[in-house]
Amino acid sequence: MAERPKVLVFRSRALAGSETFIRTQLRALQRWQGVLVAEQTVPGGLPLEGLDVRWLSPRVPLALRRLRRRVPGWREGAFAADVALLRAEGARLMHVHFGTDALEAAPLARALGLPMLVTLHGFDVHVHPEWWAAGHGGRLMRRYPERLRRIAAQPGVRFVAVSQAVREGAIAFGLPPERVDVSFIGVDLARVVRGLLPMADRPRRVLFVGRLVEKKGADVLLRAMADPRLAGVEALIVGDGPLDGALKAQARALGLRSSVRFAGALPHAQVLAEMAQARVYCLPAVTAANGDAEGLNTTVIEAQAAGLPVVTSARGSTTEGLRDGFTGIALAEGDVAALADALVRLLDDDALAQRMADAGPAFAAERFDALRCTARLEALYDAAVAPGAGA
Repeated sequence: MAERPKVLVFRSRALAGSETFIRTQLRALQRWQGVLVAEQTVPGGLPLEGLDVRWLSPRVPLALRRLRRRVPGWREGAFAADVALLRAEGARLMHVHFGTDALEAAPLARALGLPMLVTLHGFDVHVHPEWWAAGHGGRLMRRYPERLRRIAAQPGVRFVAVSQAVREGAIAFGLPPERVDVSFIGVDLARVVRGLLPMADRPRRVLFVGRLVEKKGADVLLRAMADPRLAGVEALIVGDGPLDGALKAQARALGLRSSVRFAGALPHAQVLAEMAQARVYCLPAVTAANGDAEGLNTTVIEAQAAGLPVVTSARGSTTEGLRDGFTGIALAEGDVAALADALVRLLDDDALAQRMADAGPAFAAERFDALRCTARLEALYDAAVAPGAGA
């Protein structure tokens, strides 16, 4: 059997707890062999057991390494060890997750003479250029939009958007439409266990999973939970982030002390277990003030795979990530009244909730099985290394 071609999968920090999708995709590769390349670990991040990992320049401080890599004439000399390490892999392609990481990976790809594929997840193209220019992403990222567009014009560089909504955002950001494909990342369906309890026997619990940041819309859920019709309903909020304190204060101010439970960040397996017990999964995402918005949320797919009805306003998920009226309910962003109405419908109507629960797993398997989605990605790998592809 011929040896599989090798792809270097670059992520500057490996891997945050919310980045199970990268690990899932690496594990799902069939015709290509993936090697995860990273610059530093993430404290308390995902376990990397079973993945082939290469760490870059562990003795060079990250800030110095990044600064040097951007200075012409220093790159190959300063990072000769990194280039030598990766060249020994004999890879044929570099695959980068997030446009922000493309700035770090592009010099390595050039030094190795490899074509580069960049997966765009949403944040990297939705955030307004003015936000970057103001230095909110850090001093070294002030010119990020301009630099990403410059990288996009180089031979051998292409992009993969995780949804059509993200592709549209990438084009609006200034990336060439002819260089941006769409490929769903998918979900490892073998790890998702469908709940055994019928909807009528489940507790009246609404599950929210996500970073506690503006774009996830947890504050919208709290305002909806204040509707008198939802008295006695529990909202379980899983996740942590900078808005944790503000959201807890909001829950107290709304009189929701006994009906909203903040569980903090939970391991992925425990999140899936909560999905098997809840009555509704809710992600009332909004577009943040800086333009950041959801791409195609993985937990929305996992919830449907687990047989859990979904209520969401997440940009990519409402149009591509569910079947509105069949596996869940799509809403406009920030519509508190509509969200409360949707929750009441699914909590009070056992038959409707059960129909959506029954339809979810088949929909998830049809569109978002990780093996099928990764096969599509591998076809893009093939095209990226085909003769003449980098012209």
